[in-house]
Amino acid sequence: MVTPRVRPMGERAFLLEVGALDEVLPLHAALAASRPDGVVDLVPAARTVLVRVDPRLLPVPTARSWALAAATTAVRETDAAAPTVELDIAYDGPDLADTARLLGADADELVRRHAGAQWRVAFTGFAPGFGYLVSDDWPFDVPRLESPRTRVPAGSVGLAGAFSGAYPRDTPGGWRLIGTTAARLFDLDAASPALLSPGARVRFRPVPTADSGARSAPIASRSPVTDGRHEQQVVTGERLHAGGVGGHTEERAAGRSIRVVEPGLLATVQDLGREGAGAVGVAVSGALDRGALRTANRLVGNPESAAGLEVTMGGLRAVADADLWVAVTGAWGTVRLDGREVDPYEAHEWRAGAELHVDWFAHGARGYVGVRGGLDARVALGSRATDLLAGLGPAALRAGDIVRVRDDVAAPIPVAPPAGWGAPHDDELELELAPGPRADWFAPVALATLYDTVWTVSNHADRVGARLDGPELARVRTGELASEGMVPGALQVPPSGRPTILLADGPVTGGYPVIAVVADASLDLVAQARPGTRIRFRHARPAG
Repeated sequence: MVTPRVRPMGERAFLLEVGALDEVLPLHAALAASRPDGVVDLVPAARTVLVRVDPRLLPVPTARSWALAAATTAVRETDAAAPTVELDIAYDGPDLADTARLLGADADELVRRHAGAQWRVAFTGFAPGFGYLVSDDWPFDVPRLESPRTRVPAGSVGLAGAFSGAYPRDTPGGWRLIGTTAARLFDLDAASPALLSPGARVRFRPVPTADSGARSAPIASRSPVTDGRHEQQVVTGERLHAGGVGGHTEERAAGRSIRVVEPGLLATVQDLGREGAGAVGVAVSGALDRGALRTANRLVGNPESAAGLEVTMGGLRAVADADLWVAVTGAWGTVRLDGREVDPYEAHEWRAGAELHVDWFAHGARGYVGVRGGLDARVALGSRATDLLAGLGPAALRAGDIVRVRDDVAAPIPVAPPAGWGAPHDDELELELAPGPRADWFAPVALATLYDTVWTVSNHADRVGARLDGPELARVRTGELASEGMVPGALQVPPSGRPTILLADGPVTGGYPVIAVVADASLDLVAQARPGTRIRFRHARPAG
């Protein structure tokens, strides 16, 4: 194999770039076979493998040296060495006839070519379990829809570019839909959650369409699951956010719990996220302001990684069903406990029947509620965190939801709160930027503009990313970028020329060039940026 090119992706990751798609999987396999402690994720894509590193365990320069040495051992696998998955498919998609005409064929020929091709999973991304399938037998380059659908039903099979793929869940999408499959593509309870993992061979097996009275059936046997979401059980009109699957028959949550009266704008269960699942399309997720969650947990004697509530813009009301201890950190607003105003960044007794009211925030965007013992929810890939884009973890909280409280305490409640707390700065932020992999796609003036401009956070800001308003960053390359791995903090620049900062629920792979990456130490600041917040960028200090 030709030595891959190393491209920086911030200060904690890098891309290994090769010349062709068929070199990616051998490279990924070679890296996985000798992966050292400290490499937290390996994400294959169209021309690259993303290597994410925990610098506390492995210096990034050491990781680069290891990766380049491992690349010399990469050997292309034979087709016989890869597992084969057969998918029943009904060729009944709404775009089948139009796509065939677009390609100069009729629908029957398109079906024959698609079903006769030997496909393989090149990489995953976009959504958990979404495999990008390629085939040497497939000659077509299919343009995406000019206007993407706001909802593509789960099980839809589509075409885009040289790829075919099946949607594991309902999501927006711009692929041309040619059929449907009932196969369960992503199953948290399976030994391998993604049915279509990188390297697997795939065969589509036609079945009669719904018009002929038949329906396709899943090939792979999977146990009953919850479609990647938390267990939902109707309990006298309430949903129970439980720590396991099935077996809950009580009318109310047993033991200690809190009951949501009003969730405010958005309230979710978050811990420090899930690492290491990028290869199957699962983002890190977790609290956007990790420091605030850690502090809330320390204040009530929890492990720093315990799950708490992330409250966006405030408005939360919740009642304790037992005597608890609580602390509120992060964004700044009035906090009342049983009608009495209490201080943030301090542990308070929360008596059974008392209401906690986290009012609308005056400063910052996200507050964190830590409860002694930690909050409970079903563990998905090692985390209780809600991932809104992927639909993993518990759903966003609604009025009437009950959230159980665990007993995972690590220490006594501290006598005094940590020093240095105060209202977050949300009028103007200064963020450090580390190098991105595609700065060479932009004109030299674009880099100057990036650092000279005072950017503004737009109204399009959520857990997936924060779009910035400002001048256009001019490009010198105008073609499409083949999908490659992304990280939280990546500054993606779409055709509009105005960057978006990807955050914890952002996509695992993306096709817009990344000009730079927000340094890890600055990401918590982005979590507290409100629409209208001004942002200045400066160069990150080199790692010592």
